[in-house]
Amino acid sequence: MEILITSFSLLTLTVIVILIGTRGRPMRFFTAFGETLIRIWSNRGPVAWMAICGVLVLGFLFFFYASPATRIGAAQPIPFSHRLHAGHKAIECYYCHPYVGRSIHPGLPPVEKCLHCHNYIIANHPEIQKEHDYFNSDTPTPWVKVYELAEHVLFNHQRHIKKEVACESCHGEVRDMDRLKGKRFKMGFCIECHRERKVNLGCWLACHS
Repeated sequence: MEILITSFSLLTLTVIVILIGTRGRPMRFFTAFGETLIRIWSNRGPVAWMAICGVLVLGFLFFFYASPATRIGAAQPIPFSHRLHAGHKAIECYYCHPYVGRSIHPGLPPVEKCLHCHNYIIANHPEIQKEHDYFNSDTPTPWVKVYELAEHVLFNHQRHIKKEVACESCHGEVRDMDRLKGKRFKMGFCIECHRERKVNLGCWLACHS
């Protein structure tokens, strides 16, 4: 029923626009449309070049801003694969992010934790050698931030883990990802989740404290 009402409304609006635009003589619309097609055909060369340029510009914008390659997140100093570690090897999130259940921040693995395994597993791989360089120079691995949250928002990981909110609820199925997809969390995402779970929606008590 709603579709019929919407279609009828659009049709009525179109008729009104045509009547106003043609000053009560709707046949002028079709005549003008035919004349426009004739003019386009007579100038088909320039029009074709304009169309080609338009397609090229749109193609460039798509591949630069919206192609799948732009959605895989920032490149990391060491190409850590969540699909391999969390998926294939079934390593728990808490092993690499040890503070997630007892702190506001989840924590990132120190170099020593990576080398705990990789001193024995593919120890001579060039990327693992980078970890040794970080360890020998007492330098933390400069991981690049993937998930963005506004500075005025306080997200407490401990509180959500205790309420048994799955990591995938916010971070997606990282077990299927090599490079994590970048994401900027917005207010609507949090509010919708809180409403579904029927939990606190107070500004200062929930997120802005």
